[in-house]
Amino acid sequence: MEIIRKNFKDSLSTVYSAIEEADFLAIDGEFSGISDGPSVSALTNGLDTPEERYAKLKKHSMDFLLFQFGLCTFRYDQSESKYLTKSFNFYIFPKPFSRNSPDIKFICQSSSIDFLASQGFDFNKVFRNGIPYLNQEEEAQLREQYEERRNQANGAGTPSFISPSSKGPVNVPDEHKDFINRVIAKVDSLLSNTEKTVDLEPCTGFQRKLIYQTLNWKYPKGLHVETMETEKKERFIQISRVDEEERRRREHEKQEREQEELNDAVGFSRVIHAISKSGKLVVGHNMLLDVMHTIHQFYCPLPEDLNDFKEVTMCVFPRLLDTKLMASTHPFKELITNTSLAELEKQLKENPFKPPRVDFSDGFQSYNTATEQLHEAGYDAYITGLCFISMANYLGSFLTPPRSHISAKSKLIEPFHNKLFLMRIIDIPYLNISGPDLQPKRDHVLYVTFPKEWKTSDLYQLFSAFGNIQVSWIDDTSAFVSLSQTEQVQIAMNTSRYAESYKIQTYAEYIRNKLEARHLNRKWHGDGWVETPYCTSAAVTTSAYAYTHNRALSGKRGFSPSPEETGEANSGVADGNWCDYSNRMDQGSKIKTEAGPAGSARVQTYADVVDSRTAGSWVQSQPTEDSPGDDEKGYDQSNEWPQTSSKKNKKHKKMKTEDSQSSAALFDVPQVW
Repeated sequence: MEIIRKNFKDSLSTVYSAIEEADFLAIDGEFSGISDGPSVSALTNGLDTPEERYAKLKKHSMDFLLFQFGLCTFRYDQSESKYLTKSFNFYIFPKPFSRNSPDIKFICQSSSIDFLASQGFDFNKVFRNGIPYLNQEEEAQLREQYEERRNQANGAGTPSFISPSSKGPVNVPDEHKDFINRVIAKVDSLLSNTEKTVDLEPCTGFQRKLIYQTLNWKYPKGLHVETMETEKKERFIQISRVDEEERRRREHEKQEREQEELNDAVGFSRVIHAISKSGKLVVGHNMLLDVMHTIHQFYCPLPEDLNDFKEVTMCVFPRLLDTKLMASTHPFKELITNTSLAELEKQLKENPFKPPRVDFSDGFQSYNTATEQLHEAGYDAYITGLCFISMANYLGSFLTPPRSHISAKSKLIEPFHNKLFLMRIIDIPYLNISGPDLQPKRDHVLYVTFPKEWKTSDLYQLFSAFGNIQVSWIDDTSAFVSLSQTEQVQIAMNTSRYAESYKIQTYAEYIRNKLEARHLNRKWHGDGWVETPYCTSAAVTTSAYAYTHNRALSGKRGFSPSPEETGEANSGVADGNWCDYSNRMDQGSKIKTEAGPAGSARVQTYADVVDSRTAGSWVQSQPTEDSPGDDEKGYDQSNEWPQTSSKKNKKHKKMKTEDSQSSAALFDVPQVW
């Protein structure tokens, strides 16, 4: 279903009911750009920490606009053993509804716009008919403005009726006295004849304020005064002669119009409210940017700190699942050669996988995967859901007896919850939204600074004596160099001691200097260290949400992503209050696994498994940043996850059914993977 500004209100109830009845939701977004400066390869350095990656994306990606949001709901029909889907394509644009609405500024990236245009994207639907929106802070501010206008009867605002609260005459400046006297004459004429309404000529905001104050003092009863707007957006005052009952009726009608205007201004954010309130599993593909943009545009400005971002994300989306990460890990990575969305959907139709049985609900758009409609957000969300179903059902083949359908609530998929794929990071495959991130050893990594004229080939030549190396550019004068053996680090440090044109540091020294520099950017204030003005602090308070928190070998990188890179990166009434983020901060929001029967082990997440092993082993098995298609192949995790040595476990080890009272076998899932 295509939803634009004209049919948004009429479609809301359909969207709400689809979300409410769904077993899980799939989402996707299309953006006006990816990076406002660095190329994608520089934006996604292979040795970023999760904090650095988040900071880069926040700084260089959030000024772009998410202007198409795809939502596809999936409900399993037990009687027919198939899924029923409802797909929605929302076109979104921050059109100001009134002078009080925010006037949003955003940027575009020519390569992204060109790529979407080549895919047939209709930009007219965005700019002419896009659905407006407000985030939580903007909505709260607008509601406060409306409340102030209703409550202020002394002329400080623009009340809709006259109140006897003002006790004395108004001090009218000399240059406006003639104007006010003409208004009084028109009101006297209105009260003395049979007419019930008079429209004053358009005037300035200050003159309207004087009119309200004057009439409030001179005519405490019997008048209804309201600011109106012409077709040319000129504002004027309409004065009506009314009795008390009519005044109350008009005031009630005005409040209803204001409430409707507010709801219209909140716009698409109401859909995100409904998704958040539902608590349903939300599935996406390479979805970190989708999540960040969704929170930033429709919920609140992104926090500075990564941990604060995790808290906000868990508040808005309690359960997330990234199909790119899922396809890149055991037991799928040995069977899937390409994890880009289109190729993944094709491979999951082949053995040992089975395509899911899916039908489109009556009245909803049907998609034919044989004729791809990639980079239409609704279609991408649809095939993301198909990929999730196929992989989830494949996990059912490990059960005893095997099960052909695995629900979105199954414990089998819990290890994939709330872990978002991190693109092109060598040794950290995901951002752990519900817990601490992996901290792999990087003893084999060197931080190198050099003249701006250097290219990748110069670095390869400098370290030619150390065999196979990997270069991860940071900026024009620095890069990480990963050596094949940790023992070579000290040799490299010794040989560079007297170098003049370049400087080498160990990774540990680099991190230590970075932390010291951050410490110097802070100052002592009151009870402790606080960030200087250069480290921005955001404070957002609303009625329902509040928180405070102070190169190829031949040359260097380009400044625009290729269409392939852009495509991969993009593949990424429920009007109740939002989750109260400040309460979550106070109470803690770590997701805990429900306790099973007495004596049963708990379900392990990826972090649980990885923490028991050496995270640094990722380095030995990752493709280099400059290798072709590195973002399509996924990560080789053969050295990371626990492996069992018995012949039985090398095959597909059978587990007990989900419904079994004894869950010990189920908890062996990570051992199989």
